[in-house]
Amino acid sequence: MKKAVTIKENYEFRRLYRKGASAVSGSMVIYCRKNNLGHNRLGLTVSVKVGKAVVRNRTRRRLREVYRLNNPALKQGWDIILVGRGRTATVPWKELNATYLRLCKKLSLLEGQE
Repeated sequence: MKKAVTIKENYEFRRLYRKGASAVSGSMVIYCRKNNLGHNRLGLTVSVKVGKAVVRNRTRRRLREVYRLNNPALKQGWDIILVGRGRTATVPWKELNATYLRLCKKLSLLEGQE
């Protein structure tokens, strides 16, 4: 993933947690807030409580991939943070993808929604 489309700074994460909208499921949490950049930026967070490094990295890879595959269907100009939970690394792929789309729809992030 390009550096230009990721959120890295702590203050940006804190701003999204504080002022952004959120949607929650058993396998992930999505925080989002409009930016004025014209393109989406992604931030990933996985707590140490999820597991050891192998599990956390697998969780991040799965979240990054679900975002990458569904990015063309998203509205542009948003900062999005995906927070991995314990089930993210083990839940079946179809269910993870469906959960992501359902949460995006709830937050009106999908193209063609108001």
